[in-house]
Amino acid sequence: MTKTAYTNVNLFNGIDDKIQSNTTLVVDDESGKITKICEGIAPEADQTVDLQNKYVIPGLINCHTHIIMDPLTPDGGSESDVVSSTVRAVKHLHDLLKSGVTYIRECGSTYNIDIALNNLIKKNKLTKVPEIVPAGHPFSMTGGHGDLPNFGVLVDSPDEMRKAVRQGIKAGAKAIKVMATGGVMTENDSLDDPQLSEAEMHVAVEEAHHKGLTVAAHAEGNPGILNAIKAGVDSIEHGFYVNDEEIKLMIEKGTYLTPTIVGAWAFIEYAPGKIPDWEMNKIAAAWKDLRGNITKAKNAGVKITLGTDAGTPFNDFTMTPEELPLLVEQGFTNFEALETSYNSAKLLKIADEYGSLEEGKYADFLVLDENPLEKISAVVQKDKAVYKKGKRAY
Repeated sequence: MTKTAYTNVNLFNGIDDKIQSNTTLVVDDESGKITKICEGIAPEADQTVDLQNKYVIPGLINCHTHIIMDPLTPDGGSESDVVSSTVRAVKHLHDLLKSGVTYIRECGSTYNIDIALNNLIKKNKLTKVPEIVPAGHPFSMTGGHGDLPNFGVLVDSPDEMRKAVRQGIKAGAKAIKVMATGGVMTENDSLDDPQLSEAEMHVAVEEAHHKGLTVAAHAEGNPGILNAIKAGVDSIEHGFYVNDEEIKLMIEKGTYLTPTIVGAWAFIEYAPGKIPDWEMNKIAAAWKDLRGNITKAKNAGVKITLGTDAGTPFNDFTMTPEELPLLVEQGFTNFEALETSYNSAKLLKIADEYGSLEEGKYADFLVLDENPLEKISAVVQKDKAVYKKGKRAY
């Protein structure tokens, strides 16, 4: 068993609001796990890599992506055939890792492509990509946000939901995605349209929790957000119009919130004049409210996760680091913004091995030129070094 020591590290471990200077990480080259963290140089390593006093932070965990989508189309390109979608998804996985994302939860995939790619990653047949918690097809009501070609499984009763979720889990889904409200990218609904009922979502939660899996709810407005929280989902995705009643209930139930601010920002920044007016009008209206609502939820004690909705218009797969400065702009401290990645690990139930840099965990880390606790834009560095399980990938 050989070991590599990474020396001269300024370490942010992902948990503590501080930098540990003059630190060494010792990694078991076979398992990719950290065996020792110490001050100075560890004596037992077989080889040494000098990181020259740069800043090492955990790899980012993005708990809301759509690797099969095309961010250059208004509808995400769900009409694409399975081969085109798969080729696109593989490219997007490489883009994610290069940007610093070492683990993702795919929140809805055409053709169950995320499940197939996850199986290849486990067999080491697809490398230099993040690991995946795959969800397969999302679950939507007929005519709802998710009723797109090749995308959502349509369910219109609790019984239909129960069977569909069981089939999804049989196919290999490791998380479940449900559509509680309308959304920006579907023309004939609004963000405050309630869609799947509380009873339908409760069945999805029951079936997923029987298998130890989590449920994410696309929920942008009210009363759909409240319906999803009452149904027992593990995370509210987007949550643009989350209100005081819902914030209180989320804290009581331990429900996470994934704000995906960069997805909304990308619309505002790049989409005007390039997408249909109905689509632009929805996100422009939400942009006025979502930032304050997310900060209010954070300040009240709701656990905020890192997720970007990557794949939506102009929201490409290099932009995960951009979410963190946007959170800081809304009142998060630098540490609170960075902590969203570790919260994603806890939500995905992988925090025992991922999300922070501690002895016994995988050596998924980024090497930055500047201190992100002092300058959050440090995470956006384009030429950062990215290590996956102790091996440099980019």
